[in-house]
This record gives sequence, structure tokens and C-alpha cells, in this order.
Amino acid sequence: MRVHYSGMADGPKTSSGIDVKLVYGAEDLAGFDASAEVGEAGAYPYTRGIQPTMYRGRLWTMRQYAGMGDAEESNRRYKFLLAQGSGGDRGGQGLSVAFDLPTQIGYDSDAPLALGEVGKVGVAIDSIEDMERLFDGIALDTISTSMTINATASILLAMYVGVARRTGADVKRLSGTIQNDILKEYIARGTYIYPVPHAMRLVTDVFAWAAVEVPEWNTISISGYHMREAGCTAVQEVAFTLADGMTYVQAALDAGLEVDAFAPRLSFFFNAHSNLLEEVAKFRAARRMWARIMREHFKARNPKSWMLRFHTQTAGSTLTAQQPENNIVRTTLEALAAVLGGTQSLHTNGFDEALSLPTENAARIALRTQQILAHESGVAQTVDPLAGSFYVESLTNEIERRAGEYMATIAGFGLDRKSGQRGKYGMLRAIEQGYIQREIQNAAYAYQRAVDAKEAIVVGVNEFVSEQEVAIPIQRIDEELERRQVERVRALRLRRDAGVHAAALRGVEDAARGGTNLMPPILSAVESYATVGEIADVLRGVFGEYRETVVI
Repeated sequence: MRVHYSGMADGPKTSSGIDVKLVYGAEDLAGFDASAEVGEAGAYPYTRGIQPTMYRGRLWTMRQYAGMGDAEESNRRYKFLLAQGSGGDRGGQGLSVAFDLPTQIGYDSDAPLALGEVGKVGVAIDSIEDMERLFDGIALDTISTSMTINATASILLAMYVGVARRTGADVKRLSGTIQNDILKEYIARGTYIYPVPHAMRLVTDVFAWAAVEVPEWNTISISGYHMREAGCTAVQEVAFTLADGMTYVQAALDAGLEVDAFAPRLSFFFNAHSNLLEEVAKFRAARRMWARIMREHFKARNPKSWMLRFHTQTAGSTLTAQQPENNIVRTTLEALAAVLGGTQSLHTNGFDEALSLPTENAARIALRTQQILAHESGVAQTVDPLAGSFYVESLTNEIERRAGEYMATIAGFGLDRKSGQRGKYGMLRAIEQGYIQREIQNAAYAYQRAVDAKEAIVVGVNEFVSEQEVAIPIQRIDEELERRQVERVRALRLRRDAGVHAAALRGVEDAARGGTNLMPPILSAVESYATVGEIADVLRGVFGEYRETVVI
């Protein structure tokens, strides 16, 4: 359940079903080993934050998520956001790219399966030329760019690096993140392409290559966001996200990487919901748990490997089409939770996103929400403002305890029946057997039942309903855009050097079959004007495609 059910007969609960007492005191912190490990900000286990001065030293990065239509249209929106102060005066300029569905699942804009989807939920990127247009006039080594891309993350990162090379940017200084988190696609989102082992290989190939070639780049953003959007609770979000994180670390170790060579560039992506204090406690608990996992379980020695650095996005699933102006208040509460919880970067949703992609006005209000929190609220003036609250500390401990129980269950899925030893990949087995998916579905069902019974109040939806709804302008995508994008990609194929292009794709195939790192040949392929779909098709030919098994 995902909200505070204040009307329930047995007393209020948090979204995770944690009972909320009327009053909290010191006795509520007794009996938890974790309660002794609050520590100081910037010191293990980082409960209070990963930097000793937190926002006094540097504000979080205000990284507004945007992408629509073709590269030119998205470029205009990025320049608008940068002009409005996206990034923040002390946090650096930050952009976040949304890609359309064909790009996400490895199809070019002229593919039959792309029909009707080009540019609809993000920007259409077919080739390195599109990536050049996307960032035209934006110096890549002066901004931080996050790309929400998973199955084709290696290809889009190669395109970004290729554009940086062409514009003379220092590739070693490129800063940003690719989501590159394929496991949550199998769990909650569905934009996967390849079978799990091959998808995991692409992830670890990016880890190894980027550590040398793009050392300031975050090579994965391990995401709980989409599982929360699918209906999981705050406790489940922590448990399932950290279990995914452990799986990636283990896969990288098994691929021969040293933990301290890649772990400092791992990052996380969390959801921020409206139950303010539970969300704050969730972030604090996740930070502490990850520090212990990395130091004690994986034996990392570099303190940077212990730090859980995370981006937060306010909850799209809490936005309502009814009385959409109310979403401004919801987003403000959720953004406040992220800031009080110590996020490193933040995206605030537009109030109209239950109806369409955000208009410029909605995007401006969303960004101004962050700027008001940063400069007017006072919450950035001190480290971990809610530390010492009996309620917050108790919730932090309880979330850690419950998430730990989930993680122990997940580890049990990897149990070797012969030796009795727990295996390395319990999360993969838990996904294969549908356990994670069922837990999320059950939580989503319980929440919907609570809404239907008015045990969970959603203002403007099941209570405080208005008879007359105010119409608001919505963002519309030019219907001619798809035709123009199809013409572009077809024209590109006619004018490129066919011999160079074919040789580059053979290089990708040889690497895929031979087991060498795929990133160098993928980079060569995108620089030869190979398209996203063509490279993905080569890998499909070698790896095959994932087919979901329905488990009841």
C-alpha cells in the first residue's frame, strides 16, 4: 500500500504498512542495531548524507527530464530549460533525455513496429546525426547529461561519445549517466531486447570500457523508480533496488573487474512519493544499507564505493488527470522528501503529465518548484534536517529491517540445493520465478482496493471531487514529424559509405560471438553511420530475444 491510510480502523499506516504511533520517543529506537549507526554526514555508513556539508557546499543538480518529437524539437526544449536555470547555479547544468519507444527497444523509425510511436514518449534517435542535432549548440563537456535508456544503452552512449569527439569536447571530462539497468525492465517496465545473460554482458562491458574511456561517467543508474510506478511499496523499492544492485556488482566481479574500479561510478534512481517522512526515511535507510553491502559483503575498500549516490524523480503515478493543478502540490511534497532525504539530483514532474507530455509552462513551474525549495525554504541550509526525529529515525530503522528481510528471501532463491550454500544470483532466480513481479502486483492491488474503499484518499479523485474540471492546454506532437524522421534515416542509408558501414557491423558481430568487449566496435559502428536498429539487429542475430515466461 502506498499512502497514509488515516481512515483505517486499526490506525494509520505508512505506504509500506508500517503502523504509525500517536507519539514517538527514545524508546522507539531501542532494539535496533542500526540505531547506533547514524554517524555524521560524509562518513560511513552515510545515513545522514554522502557529503559532510551536503547542500551547503553544493546544491543538488536540477536535472529536468525531457524529450519529444525529433532531435530539433527536443533541442529547443533543452535550451529553454537551460535558460530557465536547469541544473542550478551551484549544482551545474543538467539535462535528462527521454527516448521514444522504438529507440528504447532497438528499432529504427522506419521499422514496421515503430509505426505510430516515433517521437511520442520521447525523442527519436536513429543515428549519430540525430544525436548531433539533439545537442546542437550545447557544449557536452560543460553539462551533465542523464539518458534514460536500457536495452540500447551501449549504443546511445557510443553515439554521445561520438558526438563529443566530433565537436572537440574532452571525452575524459564528459559527465552524466546512462540508466543501463536491464533487470528492472524484466520486472516492471518491459523495454528489454536480449536474454538476461547477454543483456548483463552489455552492462558489464559498459562498466569496463567507460572506466577507462569516460571515467567521469556514471555507467548505471540502478532504478527503483519504475518498480514503484508499477505499484511496489517504499520498503519493496529499497529491497528490490539494492538486490538488483548486488546482482550487477556480482556480474562485474565475475567478468573479472575489480570492485573499486567500477563501484564508485554506480548510481541509483529512486521514486519520491507523497508520504513525506516515510520517503525521507527510505532514502536514509537505503544509503546505510548499501554502505554495509559494499564494505562488508563485497569487501570494497574505497569509501567512494560505499556511497549510494542517487537521482530522484517525483512520482508520476501520483499525478491525476482530475484537478491537475493539485499535482503542483503533490510534486512539491515529493521534491521536498527527496531533498530532505539527501538526493544528488532531482527531476520534478510537470503538473499536466497525466494528460500529455509537459508543456513549456508546466516544465517551467516544475523547475521553479526546485528553485524555490533550494533558495526560499531553508531546507538546504543544514545537513539532514530531520536527523534525531524519533519518528524519522524509527522509520529508518524499520524500513531497513523490513527491506533486509526481503533481501534475505531473495538471496534464498539462489540457494544451491546440494551444498546448502546461498548462490550469487538469487535476484535473477526470483525474477525468473515471478516472485518480484507478484510482490509488486499484490502491493498495487492492495492500494487500488484501498482507494476504491476510500481508505486511501486521493484528493480530487475519490474525495473532494469537482463537478466542473478546468481545461488546460496540452502538449501536442506534430503528426508530420514521423514522416520527416523516416525520410531522414532512409536518406542517411543512401549516402553513407556502404563498405565502411558493413565492415563496422561485422566488427560488432565478431565481438558478440567472440566475447570481447562490445563497446569499441559499437562506437566504430555508430561513427560509420550505423543506426540503432541495425546494431540492435546484429546483436539480436547473435544473442536472440528475450521471451517473457508467464508465472502464475
